[in-house]
Amino acid sequence: MSATTPAMAPAPPRATAPPPRNRRRVEPIYYLFLLPTVILFTLAITLPGVIGIFFSFTDSIGIGEWSFNGFTNYIALFSDPAVVQSYLFTFGFSVATVLVVNVVAFLLAVGLTSKIRLKTALRTIFVIPMVISGIIIAYVFNFLFSNSLPAAGSSLGIPWLSSSLLANPDLAWIAIVIVTAWQAIPGTLLIYIAGLLSVPGEVYEAADIDGASKTQQLTRITIPLVAGYVVINVILGFKGFLNAYDIIVGLTNGGPGTATRSVAMTIVQGFFGGDYAYQMANATIFFIVAVLISLLQLSLTRGRSAF
Repeated sequence: MSATTPAMAPAPPRATAPPPRNRRRVEPIYYLFLLPTVILFTLAITLPGVIGIFFSFTDSIGIGEWSFNGFTNYIALFSDPAVVQSYLFTFGFSVATVLVVNVVAFLLAVGLTSKIRLKTALRTIFVIPMVISGIIIAYVFNFLFSNSLPAAGSSLGIPWLSSSLLANPDLAWIAIVIVTAWQAIPGTLLIYIAGLLSVPGEVYEAADIDGASKTQQLTRITIPLVAGYVVINVILGFKGFLNAYDIIVGLTNGGPGTATRSVAMTIVQGFFGGDYAYQMANATIFFIVAVLISLLQLSLTRGRSAF
């Protein structure tokens, strides 16, 4: 009986190195299209910013001769009560306005995405304030707060409403928050509408089958699913409100006294008052604070983007 040769097992496949990834070559024409934007951005923003930081270490008044004075301007800023007051008002106003804008805009978005009649027409009406100039809005509301509301308060016997809110150092900020929110709500509203429309309808149908109430659907389904849009609106709103200027100028011009003077107003008025180098130091500090806030927001919201 002849011996049979056992079948040889097939050799394992030899591991092969993955093919090298070919990096896509960027066409030079793209750089050509990018160049004009880079030049304009550099000339309009970067270069003036660098020049301003340079002059913040001098005693320049914006024209004529100047000399270096080191960190004198920066040291003086921290002991200037007007500057400290402007920072406190700006941050307090920004936080209050962000809360008002996001709460109102979210509730409106929920209503305008529900099954109601004429919701398309209502959306159009609610976004009208977004296309009106801020200074025009401020002058219109200035008339209302200075004339119409005091007259209504006097006729209704409401003491605190009988005088203009804009003349009250303790209440003027409320008027500014109201007007700023009135203009900012439409933009925030559109983002929330986009977020709510992106939620699949099957989720709400399943919740209805399980017997979830509308309140439970709102708190346990809608809000968690649009949390990324909330993050976007909070970041965009807070950054925008830090630079508040035109509405405050039209309403109170920083008054009464300096109760409603923002950082931006303080810087601009300093330029016209001969404090060019001093306010450039203020602008530099404000820029650093804004960058730190942006980095903090990005670190807290990383991975929670809506897109």
